[in-house]
Amino acid sequence: MKKIAGGVTAPKGFQAIGIAAGIKKGRKDMAMIYSEAKCSVAGTFTTNVVKAAPVKWDQQIVYGNKTAHAVVVNSGVANACTGEEGLGYCRRTAQKAAGLFGIDENQVLVASTGVIGKQIPIDVIEAGIETMKPLLSESEAAGSLAAEAIMTTDTVKKEAAVEIELGGKTVTVGGMCKGSGMIHPNMCTMLSFVVTDADISQEMLQKALSADIQDTYNMVSVDGDTSTNDTCLLLANGLAGNPKITEEGEDYQKFCEALNYINTYLAKRMAADGEGATALFEVKVVGAESKEQAVTLSKSIVTSSLTKAAIYGHDANWGRILCAMGYSGAQFDPEKVDLYFESAAGKLKIIENGVSTGYSEETATKILSEKEVTAIADVKMGEASATAWGCDLTYDYIKINADYRS
Repeated sequence: MKKIAGGVTAPKGFQAIGIAAGIKKGRKDMAMIYSEAKCSVAGTFTTNVVKAAPVKWDQQIVYGNKTAHAVVVNSGVANACTGEEGLGYCRRTAQKAAGLFGIDENQVLVASTGVIGKQIPIDVIEAGIETMKPLLSESEAAGSLAAEAIMTTDTVKKEAAVEIELGGKTVTVGGMCKGSGMIHPNMCTMLSFVVTDADISQEMLQKALSADIQDTYNMVSVDGDTSTNDTCLLLANGLAGNPKITEEGEDYQKFCEALNYINTYLAKRMAADGEGATALFEVKVVGAESKEQAVTLSKSIVTSSLTKAAIYGHDANWGRILCAMGYSGAQFDPEKVDLYFESAAGKLKIIENGVSTGYSEETATKILSEKEVTAIADVKMGEASATAWGCDLTYDYIKINADYRS
């Protein structure tokens, strides 16, 4: 696997663009992805009972049509809690793009992010689609513009791409995502778009995505809030010309590894860019008796507000971590737990068998002052492990969300 520059325009046949359509003042707010060839499409969506209109629209395409040509995304307005009118605007968005490209409206996926409860300015959306079509490009710069246009409170764009070889052919997987707040995925993430020129059946594409999000997007939490708009879409147009993947095997495994790299990278970038965050907080639970136990413990730690606040303060307040493990619902012996803090500044054992090692607070503070901090909890019960990602909890998180609409 080779890491390369770019994002959604890295694979063959994919074009993209991002523009300032006028939904948000002075900022890019619309993006489009288009494939010259029809794509197999897979998707995962929010488990929140309150589902945005674009989620409902995309679910119909992913689970029914199973193919797509284009994706239209807007930021600024979520089109959530908007009733039949909101769903109708999804159709109008798809119809507008379909008319311009000469494709069926059921070949157009739609995604939105932003304020809940407002109707999208459909006239602006339709005008934006007209503006974007002639600007579509396979260039790396165009892909980056698309990644910028889907941002809301994000401070940086998030994109990645890799190359692999399948059956003697070079296959590329590229992706972009947005996510900074209201991040506690239970099926996928805020908005993530991954594309590939691999030739792979829709069934295997969906299988790969559904499995991979469990260890990537589902292991991220910024604030414990599961969005109404969570959508992860994976499109494959087959233009790489590799032998078609229709079952598990060596090529399928290689594809899954590439997909995992992209999704892991994007998931970590979301966690690091959590609203107001100053540090990426990674939690590894090792020595667990089952994967389920490790997942439960790691997510309990990474979502603990008190632990997140301690990370912000560079305070090795390990009692908060043990406490979070204790109320997680997973059973373990707290008197056997070892805990370490690790970063670019070093690694330090904080507790051994549930009690303090008498560590240096000065050394611990130095380790916790880095941009990326890892806590490693060994419960000494087996061989299973899990990794979760989050961020510190800062004053700025409150400021950003207290006046988000105003």
